[in-house]
Amino acid sequence: MTSPAEGSPDPGVANVEMAAAWDGAEGDHWADHAARYEATSSRYQQSLLRAASISGGEAILDVGCGTGGSTREVARLASSGSALGIDLSTRMLERARAAASVEGLTNVRFERGDAQVFPFPDGAFDLAISAFGAMFFADPVAAFANIAGSLRPQGNLALLGWRELPRNEWLVAIRDALSVGRELPMPPPGVPGPFGLADEQRTERILTEAGFVDIDFEEVAEPLRLGDDADHAFSFVSTFGITRGLTQDLDEVTRAAALEALHATLAQHQSDDGVLFGASAWLITARAASAPAL
Repeated sequence: MTSPAEGSPDPGVANVEMAAAWDGAEGDHWADHAARYEATSSRYQQSLLRAASISGGEAILDVGCGTGGSTREVARLASSGSALGIDLSTRMLERARAAASVEGLTNVRFERGDAQVFPFPDGAFDLAISAFGAMFFADPVAAFANIAGSLRPQGNLALLGWRELPRNEWLVAIRDALSVGRELPMPPPGVPGPFGLADEQRTERILTEAGFVDIDFEEVAEPLRLGDDADHAFSFVSTFGITRGLTQDLDEVTRAAALEALHATLAQHQSDDGVLFGASAWLITARAASAPAL
């Protein structure tokens, strides 16, 4: 895929705001810390793979694949099939391709693109998955309709998306530590972001309008592991986008106090198994409306 001229919009991208973040600083950060990010959600990945129920020969689409950890997992399981990972981030896809090459995976490929408008071949995939990568669509109905059209008869969908902020201790704790007396705004519902699929009724309505049926929600509540110990976790969490965002306008003294509070919070959650925080996500499964019941 060729790149547009510098300064001009990419005609293959509808989700312009998210593209600016993920094909910019946010995506670069994830690429630089790929192993750390993939490790934090490994317990959730197992739930997604269980729901996907891959038997070996499927063609699989991974939406918002990031650095490709989930794509490589399904490619290994679909050993006689194939896996395509799609994402907005050039840097993350470079990491994904490199990791797949090191592992010797020949049935996986990666494309930069916006799943909301990407020209997928009709009926090309048996299964579409997303591990926390489908919460960011500017027009979620259009995006999921495009994904539905890419599925073959009996094609299925399996997604992970965070539940509401209060159910996710890891993010509440980071926000509280960095607030330093400020009242921070709650993430607005129904907008692209980490909680884009949190509202069960809204998400069911989106998927129904997009052409999916047999929609099911299962809570997955597994601890999120942010590091081996407080120092290890701090070296990672202190560089998060949310950490940078919540401290960028603070003066030097207040910023130091906020980061000290963050380290103390991480230390409070240190255990024999590492620095663990409570977390909660939806495991969402569905099938294309044109497909017969399983």
